[in-house]
Amino acid sequence: MSVVDVPETAPGPGQVQIDVAFTGICGTDLHILHGDMDRRVSTPAVLGHEMSGTVARLGEGVDGWKPGEPVTVLPVLPCGDCRTCAAGHGHVCPRLTFIGIDSAGSMQQRWNVPAGALVRLPDTLDLAHGALAEPTAVAVHDVRRSGLAAGEHAVVVGGGPVGLLIAVVARRTGAHVLVLEPSPQRRAVADRLGFATADPTAADTNALIGEWTDGEGAAVSFEVSGAAAGVATAVQALAPRGRLVMVAIHAAPREVDLHRFFWRELTMLGARLYSPHDMATAVELVAGGHIPAAQLITQVEPLERVGAAFAALESGAGVMKVLLDCAAAR
Repeated sequence: MSVVDVPETAPGPGQVQIDVAFTGICGTDLHILHGDMDRRVSTPAVLGHEMSGTVARLGEGVDGWKPGEPVTVLPVLPCGDCRTCAAGHGHVCPRLTFIGIDSAGSMQQRWNVPAGALVRLPDTLDLAHGALAEPTAVAVHDVRRSGLAAGEHAVVVGGGPVGLLIAVVARRTGAHVLVLEPSPQRRAVADRLGFATADPTAADTNALIGEWTDGEGAAVSFEVSGAAAGVATAVQALAPRGRLVMVAIHAAPREVDLHRFFWRELTMLGARLYSPHDMATAVELVAGGHIPAAQLITQVEPLERVGAAFAALESGAGVMKVLLDCAAAR
């Protein structure tokens, strides 16, 4: 990772230039750094898609926005022409362009994006908290995809930032939520947020979930750990007719107990990205104070310390969400 000076580029027709305030680092960014997405990302590349900022300049033909308005970006750009898009599932369009992966992202001070990607933020919202709108949209989509209902039991395997956001959204549906996480620091955050927690490496997880659900098993499990052991735990946690939601990006194929899927008539659901509706709901949740942003943001670094920020997130030691302050040097 390096930080360089480049000439500023004016926004083109149909674009808006954003003064970026904060950019969050997520697991996808770590996958890119480790080369897991080299088919889509080549160097040099500007990463970042969890962000907040304010409108700086408008390109030709853009209206409906004015300088100074707080915004985030919905970085999902579907083609709009294929059958998947026509069915309303543009977030999994085969020709999807994702800003921050397939094109330059928000880890820069000024960022030109298509005007159609902008999402308005309330004037009263702390811009650091606004940077959590995008990962919250992930959680909203995951919970919607699961069909989770009030009174059901949900197990979240992996208590990192997205895992805890899923837990928060799941609890708002009226579900009972258990977070499984080996890191004591991350479990402590989940404990402070009022969730039932356990260390899956130290407990008899099957017995624990059996007792928690009166022997039934969970209606839904969310696999957010990205680990082979997490997949096995998420499958074992499920009741008959339970739903497994695959949230984490698994860079390598994993073994799955298909006999258990057969025997219990389980369902596996992929959950990728989010829709504009998910993002709108996420902004409402963050702006309404329903997302514990202050407790999830554990570190803010200036853009110049991007390497240290990535290292801190990867260490996992007492770290949840790490933000880059992209405005500090302006």
